[in-house]
Amino acid sequence: MINMKRRTFLKGSVAAGAVSAAVGAGLLTPRAVLAAWPTNAFQATSVDAALDALAGSHAMQASDKVQIDAPDLGENSAVVPVKVTSQLADIESISIIVDKNASPLTASFILGPGVEGFVNTRIKMGKTSNVIAVVKAGGKLYSAQKEVKITIGGCGG
Repeated sequence: MINMKRRTFLKGSVAAGAVSAAVGAGLLTPRAVLAAWPTNAFQATSVDAALDALAGSHAMQASDKVQIDAPDLGENSAVVPVKVTSQLADIESISIIVDKNASPLTASFILGPGVEGFVNTRIKMGKTSNVIAVVKAGGKLYSAQKEVKITIGGCGG
């Protein structure tokens, strides 16, 4: 029992030291990350308003270079797995939108230069809806969508 407490203390000390070193080196800057949070986009109540707040436009072009992988049937809408891949060049961001959610924008990832166009996450859905993957590349918005049917409500359902 005493050895287990010692191990826990040592693990915590090493983790705290690593985080402190990263913050000191400027690798972790939570204020900078939170400052860029697109609050208006995540609070928007329509797809167009969310995209306007996020990307400055809601003009999307369907593209076969954007693929969305999601289940046909989401048995538990609180954790619906979604994978987005894209072969477009100069990808700036990948966002996931659920058009019938109260707040349609469920996730948005800003990607750095030269990063592979791939995102894998889990989202929450209110009811059966289209899940839309929006990839911003070269200043334009490209999309793909898939309908996911929901059996157990997740967002207030």
